[in-house]
Amino acid sequence: MTSTDTQSPSSPNAFPHTAAPVAPAADRTLSVTSFVLGLASIVFGWTFVAPIAGLVIGIIALRREPLGKTFAVWGIVLNALMLFGVLLGLVLALAGIGLGLTFLPFAFL
Repeated sequence: MTSTDTQSPSSPNAFPHTAAPVAPAADRTLSVTSFVLGLASIVFGWTFVAPIAGLVIGIIALRREPLGKTFAVWGIVLNALMLFGVLLGLVLALAGIGLGLTFLPFAFL
């Protein structure tokens, strides 16, 4: 056996290139959709339909997409916060506390 038959660890061909596999975007579609709906519902003030849809999509994504778990969890959290805020606002408005306080200074004019 000669020195040309063996490869030293410093030679470029000694170890094959091993990189972490990158998941295709299709494996995280539902998770990212839930996250985007959560962000958009908070930023744009989408109040009822978008947070419910994002919440349902996030729960489905948790079960189907293990690679998108982080996006799915954040989507569920953001959508749940927005939905909770909307429901709290509706309860306060029905109780007469919500929007009535906003216009209180103008009630004496």
